[in-house]
Amino acid sequence: MNTTVNLYSLSLRESRSLLYAVLFVAGNILLPQLCHLIPQGGFMLLPIYFFTLIGAYKYGWQVGLLTAILSPLANSALFGMPAAAVLPGIMVKSVLLALAAAYIAHKQKKVSIALLLAVVLLYQVVGSLIESAMLGSLSLGFQDFRIGIPGMLLQVFGGYLFIKYLLKK
Repeated sequence: MNTTVNLYSLSLRESRSLLYAVLFVAGNILLPQLCHLIPQGGFMLLPIYFFTLIGAYKYGWQVGLLTAILSPLANSALFGMPAAAVLPGIMVKSVLLALAAAYIAHKQKKVSIALLLAVVLLYQVVGSLIESAMLGSLSLGFQDFRIGIPGMLLQVFGGYLFIKYLLKK
């Protein structure tokens, strides 16, 4: 089976999806760098997830998954953050976020604070359970609920404003 992609034969839709994914990955690289200027900013604000939420909710699962997978890998390779030890948990949560956001957006055909809250709680609870199993510690798996509440709120309210802005375009 040939799995290579011929960039010259991509449809306009596929090309746009790749462009959006690249833009959202860039956002997920820049935002964490800004947040890391604040002590514990990465742990508190959870910036690596912000543009994954927006990309998946607005542009679908393909853009969401590309952003979810490439963002943590690029950040880890370029800046060493997230550290290799926590990368698997972040990848799990990123993928869950992309799938949950795309699914809920597709089914509901609208954006609201309540829907984004459902997306964030879904990926965080399920992701934290999986991360707890991976780490063998419920406390470590659920640390986002101890430290990252501001980041979850940023995802819900900031994501809502950002998506509403994109919907006007």
